[in-house]
Amino acid sequence: MPKPLAAARIDTPVGPMIAVGDELALHALEFSDAGDLDRRIAELCARFETAVVAGRSATVTQMESELAAYFRREPVHFSVPLERRGTGFQNAVWDALLEIPLGEVRSYADIARAIGQPSALRAVAQANGANPFPIVIPCHRVINTGGDLGGYGGGLPRKRWLLAHEQDMIGSADAFELK
Repeated sequence: MPKPLAAARIDTPVGPMIAVGDELALHALEFSDAGDLDRRIAELCARFETAVVAGRSATVTQMESELAAYFRREPVHFSVPLERRGTGFQNAVWDALLEIPLGEVRSYADIARAIGQPSALRAVAQANGANPFPIVIPCHRVINTGGDLGGYGGGLPRKRWLLAHEQDMIGSADAFELK
């Protein structure tokens, strides 16, 4: 059996998160109160034919450091290596999310157009919701076309907080209106 993946709790201003990784890559970053956390951990175990155990790895420690900088409002480019296990479509969506600048938002329609599939709004929303690395791959920066926040796996209060936090980071209280 391969070496177990290490999992550690990371406390953040928006609630505790669980980071799971090995020495080479981060495999997941989830809010600890996510309703499907157990299922996602079980999927990791099955995919990598290993266990997830409490502990730290180099990538988990790096993620903790990068998140701390982000929450201190320091300029941060998340550079922890990610083990992205999505489909081709999901990875295209996640790549488009990574292109959204700090303090800005895009609509699901914007993301669908950016990946060359303008009618794939629901599929974009599903891929956005399947993102295993919230904050790092900024799925919280996607809103409905009408300006409403839309959904967020971590809950709308967190999404609102993260967007306001990022506006504060860039020194703009009016970059967009949070509905």
